[in-house]
Amino acid sequence: MVRAWSLIARLGSQQRCGMRRVNRHPWTRALWTRAFCLGLIPSPSLALSLALSFALAGPGHAASGKITLNSGGLSRTAILVQHERLKKSRRPVIIVLHGGSGNGARVRHQLGLEEILNSARPVMVYPDAIGGHWAITSPADAERDEQFILDLIDRLVKDGIADRHRIFLIGVSSGGIVALRLACANHGQWAAVATLLTSLPTDLEQSCTPSAPVPLLMIAGTKDPFVPFQGGMANLPDNKIELLPVATTLALFGKAAGCGDSHTATLLPNRDPNDGTRVTLEKFSGCKVPVELLRVDGGGHTIPGHRGAAIGLGASRGPHNNDIDATKQIWDFFRRFGG
Repeated sequence: MVRAWSLIARLGSQQRCGMRRVNRHPWTRALWTRAFCLGLIPSPSLALSLALSFALAGPGHAASGKITLNSGGLSRTAILVQHERLKKSRRPVIIVLHGGSGNGARVRHQLGLEEILNSARPVMVYPDAIGGHWAITSPADAERDEQFILDLIDRLVKDGIADRHRIFLIGVSSGGIVALRLACANHGQWAAVATLLTSLPTDLEQSCTPSAPVPLLMIAGTKDPFVPFQGGMANLPDNKIELLPVATTLALFGKAAGCGDSHTATLLPNRDPNDGTRVTLEKFSGCKVPVELLRVDGGGHTIPGHRGAAIGLGASRGPHNNDIDATKQIWDFFRRFGG
């Protein structure tokens, strides 16, 4: 609203021009008066609309707000970000699941995905876990959180916002475990899935059999002190759970995608020789859909890229990689499937 005030203030004085006094808040009345005097707008109601459009406009003219829905008898919330001019059409939706002790607002800042979308205008959804913690150790509670995400999608489809055939999923750390659980039960509802700093729980190794192949991109560090790359007990502050090696998790989805036994490995440019890490892109061959891993050799529990975003775990998170922008890598992956 300050931007609207400043613009109009520069263009005119505080003369009333004979305008009839309107019984409104003083700053609103003044705003209308200035615009009226300059002939910028024909009526007080349109003046208010102008002011509100300035207030709502953010980067790329996106409006964000909190949505609430009942899922499993509980009131659940999420941040919804959509572009005003596209509200009447069904659009791709990207759901981002935050890490432990986090929330939707925090992971929105950490990833910065909206900053790189350019002309693309998917709907962004950032669900909140109850108390900041996804329930990944108790099967019953894990199903509750998974159902929340599915209910959220149903709500967006029912409201005419989401294109059900273009639903994308991102999970970070413990949110990534939820994302992988959902991907294991895939019946074609996911256009593509990306995870960061996570792997699949060992108790799902036998039951993870997606009935439809899932395009999957995993990003993981080999020196992650919280999620062991070679498998073992996760040392996350909010969850202690046995995880599969990242390679085993990837292979499960490779099998569902009909991939062959071979794969390619491409060492990516070392853009920051001082960070002590390198990134290799691994791809399964002969797949119906791509199944890929960005392996950060020497990397810790951080999101690679310019933001250097730790996820609330302090300096003990391990080395940070600056060779790639993980957010851009995910977006480029999603774009291949209508993101």
